[in-house]
Amino acid sequence: MTVRLGDTAPDFTAETTQGTISFHEWLGDSWGVLFSHPKDFTPVCTTELGYVAKIKPEFDKRNVKVIGLSVDSVESHVKWEGDIGETQGTPVNFPMIGDTDRKVSDLYDMIHPNANDTMTVRSVFVIGADKKIKLTITYPASTGRNFEEILRVIDSLQLTAKYKVATPANWTDGGDVIIGAAVSDEEAKTLFPQGWKTVKPYLRVLAQPNK
Repeated sequence: MTVRLGDTAPDFTAETTQGTISFHEWLGDSWGVLFSHPKDFTPVCTTELGYVAKIKPEFDKRNVKVIGLSVDSVESHVKWEGDIGETQGTPVNFPMIGDTDRKVSDLYDMIHPNANDTMTVRSVFVIGADKKIKLTITYPASTGRNFEEILRVIDSLQLTAKYKVATPANWTDGGDVIIGAAVSDEEAKTLFPQGWKTVKPYLRVLAQPNK
Protein backbone atom coordinates (compact mmCIF):
# COMPACT_ATOMS: atom_id res chain seq x y z
CA MET A 1 0.00 0.00 0.00
CA THR A 2 1.28 3.46 -0.90
CA VAL A 3 0.70 6.21 1.66
CA ARG A 4 0.85 9.73 0.26
CA LEU A 5 0.66 13.25 1.60
CA GLY A 6 -2.92 14.18 2.46
CA ASP A 7 -4.05 10.58 2.88
CA THR A 8 -5.65 9.51 6.13
CA ALA A 9 -3.02 7.59 8.09
CA PRO A 10 -4.01 3.91 8.04
CA ASP A 11 -5.35 2.82 11.40
CA PHE A 12 -4.24 -0.42 13.04
CA THR A 13 -4.09 -2.34 16.29
CA ALA A 14 -0.65 -3.54 17.36
CA GLU A 15 1.35 -4.94 20.23
CA THR A 16 3.97 -2.54 21.58
CA THR A 17 6.49 -2.30 24.40
CA GLN A 18 3.86 -0.28 26.27
CA GLY A 19 0.90 -2.60 25.62
CA THR A 20 -1.68 -3.02 22.89
CA ILE A 21 -2.64 0.16 21.05
CA SER A 22 -5.23 1.20 18.51
CA PHE A 23 -3.26 3.77 16.55
CA HIS A 24 -5.84 6.51 15.96
CA GLU A 25 -7.18 6.16 19.49
CA TRP A 26 -3.63 6.27 20.88
CA LEU A 27 -2.91 9.48 18.92
CA GLY A 28 -6.04 11.19 20.25
CA ASP A 29 -5.82 14.89 19.34
CA SER A 30 -2.02 14.83 19.19
CA TRP A 31 0.26 14.90 16.17
CA GLY A 32 2.28 11.74 15.64
CA VAL A 33 5.61 10.47 14.34
CA LEU A 34 5.66 6.84 13.24
CA PHE A 35 9.15 5.69 12.30
CA SER A 36 10.59 2.31 11.40
CA HIS A 37 14.07 0.93 11.91
CA PRO A 38 15.54 -2.09 10.12
CA LYS A 39 16.54 -4.33 13.02
CA ASP A 40 17.04 -4.47 16.79
CA PHE A 41 20.55 -4.85 18.21
CA THR A 42 22.18 -3.00 15.30
CA PRO A 43 24.49 0.02 15.64
CA VAL A 44 22.78 2.81 13.71
CA CYS A 45 19.35 1.91 15.06
CA THR A 46 20.70 1.95 18.60
CA THR A 47 21.94 5.54 18.17
CA GLU A 48 18.66 6.62 16.56
CA LEU A 49 16.40 5.22 19.27
CA GLY A 50 18.62 6.71 21.96
CA TYR A 51 18.55 10.14 20.33
CA VAL A 52 14.77 10.13 19.96
CA ALA A 53 14.49 9.25 23.66
CA LYS A 54 16.78 12.18 24.55
CA ILE A 55 14.74 14.71 22.58
CA LYS A 56 11.29 13.33 23.44
CA PRO A 57 10.60 16.47 25.56
CA GLU A 58 10.90 18.47 22.32
CA PHE A 59 8.22 16.31 20.72
CA ASP A 60 6.08 16.66 23.86
CA LYS A 61 6.33 20.47 23.66
CA ARG A 62 4.87 20.26 20.16
CA ASN A 63 2.06 17.88 21.19
CA VAL A 64 3.62 15.09 19.13
CA LYS A 65 3.52 11.42 20.13
CA VAL A 66 6.39 9.24 18.89
CA ILE A 67 6.24 5.51 18.16
CA GLY A 68 8.86 3.21 16.65
CA LEU A 69 8.52 -0.01 14.67
CA SER A 70 10.45 -2.94 13.25
CA VAL A 71 9.58 -6.50 12.28
CA ASP A 72 11.28 -7.72 15.47
CA SER A 73 9.13 -8.94 18.35
CA VAL A 74 8.08 -6.89 21.36
CA GLU A 75 10.23 -9.21 23.48
CA SER A 76 13.26 -8.37 21.34
CA HIS A 77 12.53 -4.65 21.67
CA VAL A 78 12.33 -4.91 25.45
CA LYS A 79 15.68 -6.71 25.64
CA TRP A 80 17.27 -4.18 23.28
CA GLU A 81 16.03 -1.26 25.36
CA GLY A 82 18.59 -2.24 28.01
CA ASP A 83 21.43 -1.85 25.51
CA ILE A 84 20.06 1.48 24.30
CA GLY A 85 19.89 2.82 27.83
CA GLU A 86 23.39 1.57 28.62
CA THR A 87 25.12 2.87 25.48
CA GLN A 88 23.12 6.05 24.78
CA GLY A 89 22.68 7.25 28.33
CA THR A 90 18.89 7.44 28.37
CA PRO A 91 16.02 4.97 28.79
CA VAL A 92 13.64 4.44 25.88
CA ASN A 93 10.57 6.49 26.79
CA PHE A 94 8.22 5.83 23.89
CA PRO A 95 6.54 2.67 22.56
CA MET A 96 7.94 0.37 19.88
CA ILE A 97 5.68 -1.81 17.76
CA GLY A 98 6.59 -5.47 17.34
CA ASP A 99 5.44 -5.97 13.75
CA THR A 100 6.41 -9.62 13.30
CA ASP A 101 3.52 -10.27 10.91
CA ARG A 102 4.41 -7.16 8.86
CA LYS A 103 0.85 -5.89 9.09
CA VAL A 104 1.80 -2.28 9.83
CA SER A 105 4.90 -2.42 7.62
CA ASP A 106 2.72 -3.41 4.66
CA LEU A 107 0.06 -0.80 5.47
CA TYR A 108 2.71 1.93 5.35
CA ASP A 109 4.89 0.40 2.60
CA MET A 110 7.94 0.23 4.87
CA ILE A 111 9.52 -2.84 3.26
CA HIS A 112 11.23 -2.06 -0.05
CA PRO A 113 12.16 -5.40 -1.65
CA ASN A 114 14.85 -3.96 -3.90
CA ALA A 115 16.62 -2.65 -0.80
CA ASN A 116 15.86 -5.55 1.54
CA ASP A 117 12.87 -7.87 1.46
CA THR A 118 13.04 -8.91 5.11
CA MET A 119 13.53 -5.64 7.02
CA THR A 120 11.89 -2.23 7.06
CA VAL A 121 13.72 0.77 5.65
CA ARG A 122 14.12 3.90 7.78
CA SER A 123 10.67 5.39 7.13
CA VAL A 124 9.30 8.48 8.86
CA PHE A 125 5.64 9.53 8.79
CA VAL A 126 4.45 12.74 10.41
CA ILE A 127 0.71 12.65 11.07
CA GLY A 128 -1.39 15.68 11.92
CA ALA A 129 -4.03 15.95 14.62
CA ASP A 130 -6.55 15.43 11.79
CA LYS A 131 -4.96 11.97 11.18
CA LYS A 132 -3.69 13.08 7.75
CA ILE A 133 -0.19 12.30 6.49
CA LYS A 134 1.78 15.56 6.55
CA LEU A 135 5.30 14.31 5.76
CA THR A 136 7.04 11.15 4.58
CA ILE A 137 10.81 10.62 4.47
CA THR A 138 12.67 7.41 3.64
CA TYR A 139 16.33 6.76 4.46
CA PRO A 140 18.49 3.74 3.58
CA ALA A 141 19.65 1.37 6.30
CA SER A 142 23.19 2.78 6.27
CA THR A 143 22.18 6.39 7.00
CA GLY A 144 21.00 7.49 10.43
CA ARG A 145 18.25 10.07 10.47
CA ASN A 146 18.51 13.74 11.42
CA PHE A 147 15.74 14.04 13.99
CA GLU A 148 16.45 17.74 14.45
CA GLU A 149 15.32 18.14 10.84
CA ILE A 150 12.12 16.26 11.64
CA LEU A 151 11.46 18.67 14.53
CA ARG A 152 12.15 21.59 12.18
CA VAL A 153 9.63 20.30 9.66
CA ILE A 154 7.03 19.76 12.38
CA ASP A 155 7.51 23.40 13.42
CA SER A 156 6.86 24.43 9.82
CA LEU A 157 3.85 22.13 9.42
CA GLN A 158 2.23 23.35 12.62
CA LEU A 159 2.88 26.99 11.78
CA THR A 160 1.55 26.75 8.23
CA ALA A 161 -1.52 24.84 9.45
CA LYS A 162 -2.44 27.86 11.59
CA TYR A 163 -1.39 30.77 9.38
CA LYS A 164 -1.57 31.33 5.62
CA VAL A 165 2.20 31.33 5.24
CA ALA A 166 4.96 29.12 3.87
CA THR A 167 8.49 28.65 5.17
CA PRO A 168 11.55 29.32 2.96
CA ALA A 169 14.62 27.17 2.43
CA ASN A 170 16.51 26.31 5.63
CA TRP A 171 13.90 28.08 7.77
CA THR A 172 13.99 27.48 11.51
CA ASP A 173 11.49 28.52 14.16
CA GLY A 174 11.59 32.29 14.66
CA GLY A 175 12.80 33.09 11.15
CA ASP A 176 11.01 35.15 8.53
CA VAL A 177 8.25 33.44 6.55
CA ILE A 178 6.51 33.95 3.21
CA ILE A 179 2.89 34.89 2.63
CA GLY A 180 1.09 32.07 0.83
CA ALA A 181 0.79 32.51 -2.94
CA ALA A 182 -3.00 32.16 -2.83
CA VAL A 183 -3.35 35.12 -0.44
CA SER A 184 -4.10 38.43 -2.18
CA ASP A 185 -2.56 41.67 -0.96
CA GLU A 186 -6.00 42.76 0.25
CA GLU A 187 -6.45 39.61 2.32
CA ALA A 188 -2.88 39.87 3.57
CA LYS A 189 -3.58 43.36 4.95
CA THR A 190 -6.26 41.82 7.17
CA LEU A 191 -4.26 38.73 8.11
CA PHE A 192 -0.95 40.50 8.67
CA PRO A 193 -1.61 44.11 9.71
CA GLN A 194 2.00 44.37 10.88
CA GLY A 195 2.99 44.52 7.21
CA TRP A 196 5.50 42.70 5.04
CA LYS A 197 8.33 43.27 2.57
CA THR A 198 7.52 42.74 -1.10
CA VAL A 199 10.60 41.37 -2.85
CA LYS A 200 8.58 40.36 -5.92
CA PRO A 201 4.80 40.32 -6.28
CA TYR A 202 4.94 36.57 -5.61
CA LEU A 203 7.55 36.81 -2.84
CA ARG A 204 6.23 38.64 0.22
CA VAL A 205 8.29 38.23 3.37
CA LEU A 206 7.21 38.91 6.94
CA ALA A 207 8.25 38.13 10.49
CA GLN A 208 6.91 34.88 11.87
CA PRO A 209 3.37 35.83 12.97
CA ASN A 210 3.30 33.92 16.26
CA LYS A 211 6.54 35.39 17.60
